[in-house]
Amino acid sequence: MNQILVTKSSMPDLNEYMEEISSMWDTHWLTNMGPKHKKFQEELCSYMGVENIDLLTNGHMALELTLQALDLHGEVITTPFTFASTTHAIVRNGLEPVFCDIDPFNYTMDTKKLETLITDRTCAIMPVHVYGNICHVEEIERIARKYELKVIYDAAHTFGETYKGKGIGTFGDASCFSFHATKVFNTIEGGAVCFKDKKLGEALYELKNFGIHGPEEVSAVGANAKMNEFCAAMGICNLRHLDEEIEKRKKVVERYRAHLEGIEGLRLNSIDPDVKYNYAYFPVVFEERIFGSTRSEVFDALAEQGIGARKYFYPLTNTFSAFHGKYDVMKTPVALSVSKRVLTLPLYADLAFEDVDRICEIILSCKK
Repeated sequence: MNQILVTKSSMPDLNEYMEEISSMWDTHWLTNMGPKHKKFQEELCSYMGVENIDLLTNGHMALELTLQALDLHGEVITTPFTFASTTHAIVRNGLEPVFCDIDPFNYTMDTKKLETLITDRTCAIMPVHVYGNICHVEEIERIARKYELKVIYDAAHTFGETYKGKGIGTFGDASCFSFHATKVFNTIEGGAVCFKDKKLGEALYELKNFGIHGPEEVSAVGANAKMNEFCAAMGICNLRHLDEEIEKRKKVVERYRAHLEGIEGLRLNSIDPDVKYNYAYFPVVFEERIFGSTRSEVFDALAEQGIGARKYFYPLTNTFSAFHGKYDVMKTPVALSVSKRVLTLPLYADLAFEDVDRICEIILSCKK
């Protein structure tokens, strides 16, 4: 049986990567913001259309250290329809997450409900771009300005995207990215923060490098979250091929849509004409009463054939046992409903069309 994983990491040709890292055997410069780190940083700024970017060990540290660098206190409005990292970054900074429900069509923060959650303790908003869908950035910016709140985007799903011609990293006070191996673009493991205020950049640098400013100057208490040279080199290589990878992913998505679009009981990802997508995920929401089978039944049918789909995002972060009894999940009913019905299907650049056809055939065989 041909096993199909939910994702597969993109990698450059081995010889290309070996050539990129070969100079490190001469310099022995393996970490601490070396030549590869600087080169990658410059290339990212150009590709993403941003003025400032800092590189970190992973996307979680991008979130956690950005919140810390902003010196926030109080409540942060966010969404429970996200990966654990978003909520944990808030909590680990001693901040209180306040959960906003999601838009039922693009699964990002429902801005119609956002303003009602603001109190005198609110210090920031942390929206999450989901499945490559962009948050309602204009409305979030309007509300944030009105109440003088910081906006930190969890942009882990949207690397390489643009909205109305602007790079996704240009929105908010900061946008945080994950370069984990499972993402559209990876550096094996890594992350980045795009930001406008250079003072934020200085604070981030302090936090990611022990607060060190020189061989005899340590002016702050920091952590260690520096991206190493091997990861930066992988990023340099993968960035060369990213547009080609996204184009391949687009064709896979189009193949899925050819089979599944218009099927009663299936809701596919919405399409915004203002967004240039990276085709990161292919979520399907199952309406059991119409389709006849539950999301879990379809998941099991695929698993029996060696096909790995993912219940993503399930469970909601405000239902984690780590927060048992602390949050009322009924305050986010749309997020709860979607989390119980959504399945993300296998998607990567090299996924064969015949495998897409087989996946869709199994899904459609579950319709009753």
